[in-house]
Amino acid sequence: MTVKVSVAQRRARLVARHQLAGLAGSVADVAGAMVALHATDPVSVYLSAWARTGCTADSLDEALYAERAVVRMLGMRRTMFVVPAGLVGVIQAACTDDVARRLRRQLEKDLTTGGVGGTDPAGWLRDVGESVVHALAARGGGASGAQLSESEPRLRTQLTYAPDKSYGGAAYITSRVLVLLAAEGHLVRGHRRGGWSSGQFEWFPAASWLRVENGAEQGGVASADGAVSATGAVSATGAVSATGEGAARLDAGVARAELARRWLGAFGPAPVSDLQWWAGWTAGQTKAALAALPVIEVDLDGQPGVLLAGDETFDDHGAAAPVAALLPALDPTPMGWQARGWFLGEHRDALFDRTGNIGPTVWWAGRVVGGWAQRLSGEVVYRLLEDVGSDAAAAVASEAVRLESWLGPARATPRFRTPLERALVA
Repeated sequence: MTVKVSVAQRRARLVARHQLAGLAGSVADVAGAMVALHATDPVSVYLSAWARTGCTADSLDEALYAERAVVRMLGMRRTMFVVPAGLVGVIQAACTDDVARRLRRQLEKDLTTGGVGGTDPAGWLRDVGESVVHALAARGGGASGAQLSESEPRLRTQLTYAPDKSYGGAAYITSRVLVLLAAEGHLVRGHRRGGWSSGQFEWFPAASWLRVENGAEQGGVASADGAVSATGAVSATGAVSATGEGAARLDAGVARAELARRWLGAFGPAPVSDLQWWAGWTAGQTKAALAALPVIEVDLDGQPGVLLAGDETFDDHGAAAPVAALLPALDPTPMGWQARGWFLGEHRDALFDRTGNIGPTVWWAGRVVGGWAQRLSGEVVYRLLEDVGSDAAAAVASEAVRLESWLGPARATPRFRTPLERALVA
């Protein structure tokens, strides 16, 4: 018999699983509960963590740069995330390795078109990459792209893009090479350069940045919580070291099953297409990942979905906790599903930009009811897009005051502007 799950029950689970009902846990706990925190816009990471823990910006910095309990990496859909350190190896094998292969193929193609590398652009690129890894290891610490270019001048090689377009022109390959090496697991984005809204970071060798515990690098798949297990020690990156020594990699199929399990725990029940979109997998990869898990089919108000077997407990009343939340642009909650109608309603046009990025949102009882913004004066303003009642309105107002106090002199302008956010600060 197919389990039926109502919209109200999904909203109740969203509030509980996404840590919106109370301020508790550490930054690492929240990242684990959400699988990953979106980090394309650096500000989003801080505000996503604050909304769920009340933590300070310094607390997040400590988790990222001192404890290294969470790590910044390219992951699902070639998107930047902050992930629990213990999940780096899973995401690397499940998603980032495929991303890295695409990045390398494209850069090799562009080098060939640009006449770089003679008859062997691929070999030239490999040699540059190995030189960068050696140079960074020799420094014994972090380095910026400019500093690495001093050690390896070929990073300043220029390619010309879209010469017939107004936005075209020549650009160094520096960032493309460093992003590629990070995607392949050789480098890690370490300490930021600038304030907490900065998108510039120092690069570190992955092996030195990631902690070593119990004789094995972080990134193995734990089995204590029922996870899919891998045999032996698993490298957090699978990178080839500067000395040419390879590290063991987690099997990609095992990794995809584990990532699917974690996603279902946070975002299930959901249509299979939502998982495929979120992970950036092919239909075949998604099907294989789910086949390795004990999943059951569910009826989501007439739409087929899946849920982990044994995770069928729902609030009998199907009511989400009456809590308000102000979530930032690109928060992992609204970006966790492709089909968002059950919590977004008719508010998409006001809250998304043209390329599918969501702006700052106001939530009540597990659904989006408006949007917010911060003006240059520091004032946090919001607009409710529907009548939510006096109690909800008061709770939202209280959250806005709390957020404004937390931000203080800091300014949180989203990297991707949306219609309502622009209107609120006009």
